[in-house]
Amino acid sequence: FIAEHFSGKMSRLVLICSPICSIACAIWCGFLLDQLIEPFLLMLGKKGCQETHPEVAAKQKGGSNGHSAAPASGKDKGKNGAKEKGGKAKESKPVAKIKKSSKKEEEARVLMEWEEEDRPGGAMQMKRAIKSTLMTALPEDMYEQYQSFRAEMDAPKGIMARAAISVVVILYTLSVGSTIPRTMKFVKHCDHVARSLSNPKVVYSVRDRSGGTRLIDDYLKGYQWIDENTPKDARVMAWWDYGYQITGIAKRTSIADGNTWNHEHIATLGRTLTSPEKKAWNAIRHLADYLLVWAGGGGDDLAKSPHLARIGNSVFPDHCGDEDPRCNKFGFHADRSPTPMMAKSLLYKAVMHNMKEGVKLDRRYFQEVHTTKHGKMRIYKVMNISQESKDWIADPKNRVCDAPGSWYCVGQYPPALDKLIAKRKSFAQVEDFNKGGQKSAYTKLIEKERAGRNDL
Repeated sequence: FIAEHFSGKMSRLVLICSPICSIACAIWCGFLLDQLIEPFLLMLGKKGCQETHPEVAAKQKGGSNGHSAAPASGKDKGKNGAKEKGGKAKESKPVAKIKKSSKKEEEARVLMEWEEEDRPGGAMQMKRAIKSTLMTALPEDMYEQYQSFRAEMDAPKGIMARAAISVVVILYTLSVGSTIPRTMKFVKHCDHVARSLSNPKVVYSVRDRSGGTRLIDDYLKGYQWIDENTPKDARVMAWWDYGYQITGIAKRTSIADGNTWNHEHIATLGRTLTSPEKKAWNAIRHLADYLLVWAGGGGDDLAKSPHLARIGNSVFPDHCGDEDPRCNKFGFHADRSPTPMMAKSLLYKAVMHNMKEGVKLDRRYFQEVHTTKHGKMRIYKVMNISQESKDWIADPKNRVCDAPGSWYCVGQYPPALDKLIAKRKSFAQVEDFNKGGQKSAYTKLIEKERAGRNDL
């Protein structure tokens, strides 16, 4: 249940949790299938359960080879009971011996043909351990009734009844029930998800106006250009979505990626990219050597930019202001023209540089070095970077390790950004109510809207 719950939260957890879900489902389905098939196997000659346990029967006859013996009659039971009263023998309580038999005796005993559930390993061993615990807690007469019931279910009348139930269940599943349609729908859904996750995001095909197919490889070529034309120690700033691709394909250091769980760092990145050009450059020159943006429409950075501004405002309340927690001032008007805040932002200018009249970056701050064939990716060199900050970040002494000599060492912002970082509100203190933190303006707005809907 836990694996199934978290596998629906994000793609990376699907890879971790899906094997657990598949195995658990297979065990359960296998158990049900065994129950449905077993009566037919008994009809074909499989030996069923016997009322008296084979081990006990063998001991009653004085044998120890574990072979089956006939159940004791009521007369024999009476004799055994009489012997027990006289103190000469205590063989009339086989059930207790079964329940209290040691692990060594269980493993050494020769298993009968019908005893699949006693075989070592797997789900049956788990079932046997649970069953043993439950049976030990049962009164002796109740355990004997259970053994008798099992023997009756493996007798001819019991087999016929079980077979009839199996036929009804199978026919209902195949014809009346919705199991088959749901299964086919689930298989199609899995195939669709697998294809969407396995298809590369950096190369894809499109249909042109003539009906032909064109391969769009702008992203791949853009990352390859970075790998071939920038210094090996270059740092590339982009929105976190492209962090893994920058690291894996371009082979350069990214400022954030999909494994960056520090919301305050993501918010710092979002604020920087959606700030005015010069204000953004003042921060970027201490962190990165190159700036990368996705352009060309569709799901480019302009489409995502309102979210970037909103995330930045969650930690930097001065970005859009508490009076505008959704950052509505950063976006597009109804005619698709940018709002004043967006028009001044670095992200808008980087995406639309020389693509729209009057929109271009200042060469004193950012210099265009590469734009891919179809304009899907644009790369800019950050001018006049701070070498002092770069050296400070690269110095191992300035990293905070979780333990002396640990491989896990978190980097820090260079001292030149102290004023910027001081403006941040701790997101944990703002949103973690367990710490007594104050609610953010965005949280208050959402609660107010929900309260209004509930009043309707």
